[in-house]
Amino acid sequence: MSTGLPLWEVFIRSRRGLSHQHVGSVHASDAEMALRNARDLYTRRGEGVSIWVVPAAQVSASSPDEKEPFFDPAADKTYRHPTFYRIPEGVKNL
Repeated sequence: MSTGLPLWEVFIRSRRGLSHQHVGSVHASDAEMALRNARDLYTRRGEGVSIWVVPAAQVSASSPDEKEPFFDPAADKTYRHPTFYRIPEGVKNL
């Protein structure tokens, strides 16, 4: 159903979570209305402690059809993987 209003993507950080998770979308004329609509729709039971709304038109995403060529170049850069670095003694949480 098209309302003529811009589409906003909604991300919520739950009480237990450390990061925001995408939960859905809302239509709204501006960010303030999008936040209110998201609150009313996605946090009715007090699930969230933080809400982000992002205009869907501003989201850039890779295509699942281009998975191989898009992600393959990362595998040939060995410096991105700490497999050949020596970890000094006494260093914790690295």
